[in-house]
Amino acid sequence: MDRNDEHRKKMIAPIVITVLLVIYYTVYFGFIIAAIPDKWAALLGIIPAALGAVSIYVCIQRINEIRSGEEDDLSKY
Repeated sequence: MDRNDEHRKKMIAPIVITVLLVIYYTVYFGFIIAAIPDKWAALLGIIPAALGAVSIYVCIQRINEIRSGEEDDLSKY
């Protein structure tokens, strides 16, 4: 098995989880925002945007760890 294929397989789970989280945040908070007055909707719109951004950032870090070969770094401790 090629090393790139091994890395690709390890990257699938973080990417899928990140996509599902971003979709969940968007849909869940979309329903909440639709049910409340406009004044609070803008304020609550920041929450899913921040959570989505953090999820994407963590996913990018995880992908970089996998590519650099540090995918099992917890075993060092």
